[in-house]
Amino acid sequence: MLAVSCGADAIGVIFAEASPRRVSMEVAHDIAQALPAFVPLVSVFVEPTSSQIDEALKAGYTPQFSGNELWQTCESFVAGPYLKVYHLPPESGAATSAAFEAWARGYAHATWMFDTTVDGLRGGTGRTFNWDDARRIAGQRRIVISGGLTPDNVGECVRRVRPFAVDVRSGIESDGVKDEAKMRAFVRAVKEADAEA
Repeated sequence: MLAVSCGADAIGVIFAEASPRRVSMEVAHDIAQALPAFVPLVSVFVEPTSSQIDEALKAGYTPQFSGNELWQTCESFVAGPYLKVYHLPPESGAATSAAFEAWARGYAHATWMFDTTVDGLRGGTGRTFNWDDARRIAGQRRIVISGGLTPDNVGECVRRVRPFAVDVRSGIESDGVKDEAKMRAFVRAVKEADAEA
């Protein structure tokens, strides 16, 4: 509810088994019931089962696949829109056009999300990647930028990359808990940069 009051356009709920932010499906249902209408919910999974996806869909969540899910798996689980995360290391020039083109041949219904991977961790690293790797893709399709975003750098990201959306977790936390001042500053920075862009 705080995220909504701060102006967030969507709410992500973590279902990934290994995440310290993971919530149960029961809590996810409570979240869905508490939010006002027209606030999209995203269920963040890492290599889920089809039954887990079905339950999230029934609760009104759009799936986000954050693991090594093949396009055949994603497309068979979901008959509509979903997010698929493409993990990039922090180093410059990590992604090639050929790699993106190969990746794009599947995932027909996906909105792409770019996140940072460090030492095998899938997100939550607090590190950015080279935004130039994603900027050229932003002109071709809707993308979401994640990874190391904070109230201090998200404006630059929006102006440089012009993504469809941005995603934040640890960048608006203090001691592992969402920080209201950081949340409001983040949303404000996004809206200001979007208006400028």
